[in-house]
Amino acid sequence: MNTDPFQMQRELRYGAPVCDQLLIGRYFTIGYSWYFRQAKWVIEIVNRQAQLVENMEESDRLDNFRADSRIPRRFRASLEAYRGNGYDRGHLASSANHDLGALVNSETFLMSNMSPQAPDLNRGKWRELEAAVRELDGYKDDQGRKIILETFVLTCPVFFFEEPVKTIGDPRNPVGIDVPVPHAFVKSVLAEDRRGGINVWTFLMKNEAVEGPLSSFLVKTYDAEQLVGGRFWDRVNGADLHDQKEQPGSMWTREAPFRTVVASRPRRRPPVSPPGPPAGPPTP
Repeated sequence: MNTDPFQMQRELRYGAPVCDQLLIGRYFTIGYSWYFRQAKWVIEIVNRQAQLVENMEESDRLDNFRADSRIPRRFRASLEAYRGNGYDRGHLASSANHDLGALVNSETFLMSNMSPQAPDLNRGKWRELEAAVRELDGYKDDQGRKIILETFVLTCPVFFFEEPVKTIGDPRNPVGIDVPVPHAFVKSVLAEDRRGGINVWTFLMKNEAVEGPLSSFLVKTYDAEQLVGGRFWDRVNGADLHDQKEQPGSMWTREAPFRTVVASRPRRRPPVSPPGPPAGPPTP
């Protein structure tokens, strides 16, 4: 019997960074960090059952925030840790990406899927990015066929260790758990298109009010991996994604939904010197 989650969970098809505890959900997977008391990463597929329930009404947002009982209490955040500190309980797997049923939506409100997020970011540019990902997933061609067949999203809190780390917590909690506030967030999007291609875009936003077009937040995936401390989409052959991961790329549009890259120049091998004359007999 196969018990490898990377073989069983559809959203882990293309790999995931390392973590302390793997939390397998019904519709997305969390890589949890005990040290940071929050997810190190979350991987989801945007409304992954949509093709099976096309006529199903969307579920209301449930807002049933609660602790994740799969995590030991001394390593998890409580609801009280987020109260009155000026930060939102920011979804990593977006609630609106999982609205095809009450059970689907409910799971996104586990505290293991939350990270302290500045309200101006959570309700502003970050929400705009989440909506743009859903728009990409919904693109159709002139014949009404989906252009993007499946959209995988990897979201990670980021900590800059050269900067002070602020924490939030509940002073009444006898366990004394504090939750570090990320300095930024990364979102990497992998989209499979109907041509059979794989397209990757990676964004980095500081955990504060930010302005500018979404394209201004595109970064090299390799750089984001360095910040997070793990490889993204590592089950795709490295050579097949190398050009995309070393360039930020351009923002998708309805007219241009695919990644375009400038092929890297092949590394030139140093010239090989011709062999010298064979050695003569040893001198007596």
